[in-house]
Amino acid sequence: MAAMVSTYLTPSSKPSAAASPPQFAGLRRSLSTSHSFFHSVNSHTLRSSNRPTRGIVAMAGSGKFFVGGNWKCNGTKDSIKQLVSDLNSATLEPDVDVVVGPPFVYIDQVKNSLTDRIEIAAQNSWIGKGGAFTGEISAEQLKDIGCKWVILGHSERRHVIGEDDQFIGKKAAYALGQDLGVIACIGELLEEREAGKTWDNIVIAYEPVWAIGTGKVASPEQAQEVHVAVRDWLAKNVSAEVASKTRIIYGGSVNAGNSADLAKKEDIDGFLVGGASLKGSDFATIINSVTAKKVAA
Repeated sequence: MAAMVSTYLTPSSKPSAAASPPQFAGLRRSLSTSHSFFHSVNSHTLRSSNRPTRGIVAMAGSGKFFVGGNWKCNGTKDSIKQLVSDLNSATLEPDVDVVVGPPFVYIDQVKNSLTDRIEIAAQNSWIGKGGAFTGEISAEQLKDIGCKWVILGHSERRHVIGEDDQFIGKKAAYALGQDLGVIACIGELLEEREAGKTWDNIVIAYEPVWAIGTGKVASPEQAQEVHVAVRDWLAKNVSAEVASKTRIIYGGSVNAGNSADLAKKEDIDGFLVGGASLKGSDFATIINSVTAKKVAA
């Protein structure tokens, strides 16, 4: 088992209800070179990504812009039917990978009605094969109903449910072993995950905990600083190839009004969207913020 690494992206001050988002200090100095999730992934043979890249030069990485919608524990059959209808009728930029994560009970409904242009993610999965694990769902079951992705390590799973890094790492490793793509969430604390087949199927989502669901959002410059630090760490401790092709997306009160400014930053490769993903028109605007990169380029 790889030794655990704690990589703190430490705010210099904690935000109050009226304060602006904190400034981050010492990002690059704090990124540990210990064995970690990244080393574990890199220990396996790297495969060339089968996802096409695109000619937008305002990106530090080579991966396609990625926007995920995490619907969390929201929705009813009727409201999701309307949301799917809105997404099906939206005009979306072609050079974006789009994923939505409905609640488990609505995955089949969404899969059977949503355009193939948008892929399906689950919001969680178990650490291994199914069995006597009440309330859990396995990677095999997710694949069976058509899921291509799973969101793991979200701050709400960590801080509300109490999942720790070792547990999340086991989930990620098993999901990757079953050929599910993993959206691996990190926050102020970047820890080891024991995931391990290939970097081709991993998207890293940076989510400042103070920004999730609060209406606060990191400034484009703050988010870019953290994304650069993560990419630099990958380049120095894994490989330049992995640093280039791994998509590092931002999550934390992303909305239709701020997505374009965030998207202009070259190390922000997309978004993981919460509440705004429940509004079809707003989510489409966020997806189409990829055009801001074209302008910036």
